[in-house]
Amino acid sequence: MSAPAKSSAGLHLRLLAMLYDALVVLAMWVLTLVVLVAATGAAVTGFWVQVLLLAEAYAFFLFFWVRRGQTLGMLAWRLRVSDGNAPIGLRQAHLRIAGGILSLACLGLGHIWMLFDRQGRTWPDILSASSIERTGAKR
Repeated sequence: MSAPAKSSAGLHLRLLAMLYDALVVLAMWVLTLVVLVAATGAAVTGFWVQVLLLAEAYAFFLFFWVRRGQTLGMLAWRLRVSDGNAPIGLRQAHLRIAGGILSLACLGLGHIWMLFDRQGRTWPDILSASSIERTGAKR
């Protein structure tokens, strides 16, 4: 049996996977806040809560990219992040996150960049020397 065909993931598929992942992260945040409010019996606010929620999102992407090569949103759209044929490592995952944050800070310019890049790369792709590919077979 041959390996599934791979092709570069288009912007629309990447955005759909990001939306799916955003909903998953939002659900994690709601659960965290419910647990914190239930444990303290009061509203939880402040810088430490923001840092905790940011750390959860960061850990979500690190875990799934390094461990599985795809987040839940990427799994739904049959996308995978890789360094050629190998899964990405921890350093590349950190660089992808940095590229994603930079892109968000520039109102998505880093992802729109793929429409003008000859190789169809986003800023996270370029910074981490990795790519998002669409696999041909469902997993």
